[in-house]
Amino acid sequence: MSFEQTFKNIDDLLYKDSGADSELDYIGQTSWVMFLRYLDELERDKADEAALAGKEYKYILDEEYRWPNWAMPKTEDGEIDHNKTLTGPDLVKFVDTKLFPYLASFKQKADNAQTIEYKIGEIFSELNNKIQSGYILREVLEYADALPFRSSSDKHELSHLYETKIKNMGNAGRNGGQYYTPRPLIRAMINVIDPQIGEKVYDGAAGSCGFLVEAFDYMEERMKQTTANLKTLQEETFYGKEKKNLAYVIGIMNMILHGIEAPNIIHTNTLGENIRDIQEKNRYHVILANPPFGGKERPEVQQNFDIKTGETASLFLQHFIKSLKTGGRAAIVIKNTFLSNTDNSSVALRKHLLESCNLHTILDMPAGTFTGAGVKTVVLFFTKGEPTKKIWYYQLDPGRNMGKTNPLNDKDMEEFIANYKKQTNSEQSWVYNVKDLDESTLDLSPKNPNTPEEAPLRKPDAILKEMEGLDEETSSILKSIKELI
Repeated sequence: MSFEQTFKNIDDLLYKDSGADSELDYIGQTSWVMFLRYLDELERDKADEAALAGKEYKYILDEEYRWPNWAMPKTEDGEIDHNKTLTGPDLVKFVDTKLFPYLASFKQKADNAQTIEYKIGEIFSELNNKIQSGYILREVLEYADALPFRSSSDKHELSHLYETKIKNMGNAGRNGGQYYTPRPLIRAMINVIDPQIGEKVYDGAAGSCGFLVEAFDYMEERMKQTTANLKTLQEETFYGKEKKNLAYVIGIMNMILHGIEAPNIIHTNTLGENIRDIQEKNRYHVILANPPFGGKERPEVQQNFDIKTGETASLFLQHFIKSLKTGGRAAIVIKNTFLSNTDNSSVALRKHLLESCNLHTILDMPAGTFTGAGVKTVVLFFTKGEPTKKIWYYQLDPGRNMGKTNPLNDKDMEEFIANYKKQTNSEQSWVYNVKDLDESTLDLSPKNPNTPEEAPLRKPDAILKEMEGLDEETSSILKSIKELI
């Protein structure tokens, strides 16, 4: 059975269960089951490695809670051992009252937050088992058991399918969209920023970790393939923070499937941190993010920032500027109204950005880029440490209406990437000198000077005269046809 069919079968089972009733629930429940399945393979691999080295491996989980003992006990010939297999109410009771509390306790036992033990504790502190039927859960476990996690090609296919599930969750509407930034846009942003091995990459609004996993793929593909580089990429390159429980778990799982064993993702409210406390050791070379917009933060949260505002994205932007090292590079998706809002905080934030960073590029995305979001966005590309003198604008125009059935693709981004390197002037792009900005508003949304002007509207009498001429022409044609008949 294919991976894709297995995922579909699990979704079909969850649909029948009364406890999981949305795409968000499906992926949350699939995630905890897959995580434990992955953990079993990881422990087996480590035990095999230890045995080859003549050492004994110390298992993370106690025997009772290992996958082969509670989820899939088997006989010596590899068949399910029905004498030991829990199912029905007994299985749900074990999962809810023993397994989850045991795994959640790892959060207190772990040496530090950057260990697989801590991630186990966090995941099972934040998620609940929502599968109410032990018979359905039994079938889900059997499907998960059939998924191979060992080879890199297996993991690659699983990560691809998991990304598809995240995308579907975003398309499902409600609050699912917050988890999904179109991957072609992410890849284009990374291509422009060009992160290098040895640099630290950060997303303070990590969601499903789409930016981090795409950056991992980009860097792994281009780096010199050495054990040291791979270790650096795995352990000391990608960092993130996420507030929401489900997004945190999905992000962790997404990174694990991409081959990062203990992701440096912290479950925290990024905006709860005072930016005045950010020191050099807390700063990053590269920041890639699509912070949530439209939220209204409370006054006590706003106190953590120099420019007070309730707008979530504006607070995140301050956090990102402060979190960049001097010379560090950022690409941030933000609502296009950031460019022109006239309230004091928006003007002050644009001033701060222009004075402390070189905002060298603004990419204007078409409506419909974010399925179901109903907002226009831009991407700000900037380097910290020198003021902005000129900005290259690019208005992306794929030549079609964007939407769920016609989403952004990699080909749509090719022209932007090619033109970025040349900083060309065209009907879609132009350079603007910051000294020409209105100093009172610092409005960053000037009109494209290269767009052909529309023809002036004609006067009513000219339109009437043309209509009379067309009527005469039509009468003449009809008369000719009658004569022919």
